[in-house]
Amino acid sequence: MKKSCAVLLILMGLTFPGMGFAQNSSGQEPIEGNKNQVTQELDEMVVTAGRVKESVKYVVNNMTIIDNREIRQSSAVDVGDLLAEKGIGAVRKHPGSLTTIGIRGFRTESHGNDLKGHVLVLLNGRRAGTGNVAKIMTKNVERIEVIRGPGSVQYGSAAVGGVVNIITRQGKGEPTFFAEGLVGSFDNTEASAGVQGEAGRFDFSGSATRGTSNDYTTADGTPYKNTGVDTRENISLNLGYTFLPGNRLGIMINHFNVDGAGSPDYLSLNDLDDYTDKTNTSVDLILDGQTSDEKFLWMARYFNGQDKDGWADPTDSNPDGWDMGVYSEQKTDSQGAQAQFTANFGNTRITAGVDWIDYDIETTWTPEKTSYENVAGFLLGRYKFYDDRAVLSAGLRYDTYEVEVIQPAGKTVDDSNLIPNIGLSFFLTDMIKLRAAYSEAFVMPSADNMAADYTIYGTHYIGDPNLSPESSKTYEGGVDLFYRTVKSSLTYFQTDFKDKIESITLTSGDHSWKNVGRAQISGFEGTLSVDIGAFFNWNLEVRPYGGFTWLTHYEDRETGKDLLETSDMTASYGLVVSDMQGFSARLNFAYYGEKTITDFESGWPYQDIQA
Repeated sequence: MKKSCAVLLILMGLTFPGMGFAQNSSGQEPIEGNKNQVTQELDEMVVTAGRVKESVKYVVNNMTIIDNREIRQSSAVDVGDLLAEKGIGAVRKHPGSLTTIGIRGFRTESHGNDLKGHVLVLLNGRRAGTGNVAKIMTKNVERIEVIRGPGSVQYGSAAVGGVVNIITRQGKGEPTFFAEGLVGSFDNTEASAGVQGEAGRFDFSGSATRGTSNDYTTADGTPYKNTGVDTRENISLNLGYTFLPGNRLGIMINHFNVDGAGSPDYLSLNDLDDYTDKTNTSVDLILDGQTSDEKFLWMARYFNGQDKDGWADPTDSNPDGWDMGVYSEQKTDSQGAQAQFTANFGNTRITAGVDWIDYDIETTWTPEKTSYENVAGFLLGRYKFYDDRAVLSAGLRYDTYEVEVIQPAGKTVDDSNLIPNIGLSFFLTDMIKLRAAYSEAFVMPSADNMAADYTIYGTHYIGDPNLSPESSKTYEGGVDLFYRTVKSSLTYFQTDFKDKIESITLTSGDHSWKNVGRAQISGFEGTLSVDIGAFFNWNLEVRPYGGFTWLTHYEDRETGKDLLETSDMTASYGLVVSDMQGFSARLNFAYYGEKTITDFESGWPYQDIQA
């Protein structure tokens, strides 16, 4: 089949000063022009790769950063739309506020327990509790840092293909306020307000957003009914008190809720009354500290949250004949803690810490209540040498985890896992950076996988306590080029993935799970951007850009077939024009190559087709 092309026309993200009560409608100073943009980007501080602030030029991982300027220029309502616009992996958007992100052939888990995913989503450096990036809206987001490739040594289970760290804004400077509205296609409306700033030792930043949308129309003009959203709302707060220089006690509150999001089934089997409700709520308490000379740094955090999805399937209409006639719900209560200590000894930096997370999961379609507890210790090190032109990075993580089926079986199973990583980067010249890395990653078995013992719809499910974690080994090498306003990168990667956990039918007729799958994914990823305006000293940013991921090999080694739902090519490219004083416009195209999918409309047995 001819390769399909999805085109995103994200035009005229126009923001004009004067709507707010302070400097401008965004509550921030206008963005100034910068002739040394690439130099500043090299000195930009990031936190995701090493769990502490460090200059991006010392990072061994292949990273992509979406900064505050790009977020402000974008018309994206939620993080899912923003990642699609920026071409960060393969974004799959469904009706009902459901968006997953794929990186290097792996993908987030969209429903419930994020431990089942293979790309990990973080909120301010801890697990977001969901793999659905439509549940995080953009108004109070300061930046997004993306690790392309494994991040399990730093953050644990599910970080096989990559890590997406969404960092909320921290208030700075004089208090400012913004209020804005949006009207778009398909009767999409949104109203937002926010405030940020400092008052003495207190800092604050927050936003509230509420929106709605109607049914949309497909590319060929066909109305796709029951795809609207009754209400979508988000509240994000980041409050802090600096009691000593460099020492801050903070509280972060995040709440997302969508009511009456249409769940339409396939266009050819349009169900007009199914809908879904979704929430994700969390509270964080965090202490950041350091000595005055920044030789020692520390962080401690406790967080508590709930992620909930509900699906209504009324009896009034169901064209495919499958009628539950009930409201189904999955609820995940989570809590966790992090503690880490960093010591800087000249060119050597060592970070040691512990992570603890606990998930309690209930669903209405099984009689189970399950618990999942994970305690881990990690050690991360970085050594700079050869006049800081070379950086050696290494890490080690040990996880213990215990799963329990609290109801009805009362079964408990535990296991452990140890993984390393190592990487090296070297500035061949001031403009050319070489890097290479080896990383291991894993996905832990769920409580169902290991300890299930229940019957549903006449089928008995029984867990396998001997399951091993899904595991991967990734080898990669790349080169980054920085020249005046030109920034580009090219990376080759290969991931060997084994022990995939899949459902099986036992000889007894019971259903269980087993480590059966192996796969190999390899390919290239690259980026290029050039600020033509800064190159010629114009007072105008004119920046064409592009990025791609090309999978040269994505094979299920058990069957010899291409992996399902995996595109051989994804790309994003476009043009940004901005006067740096409030006007900006962006034209963006996204391309997704052909992939093999399961055609659920064809009837049983389902067929795999090229799309």
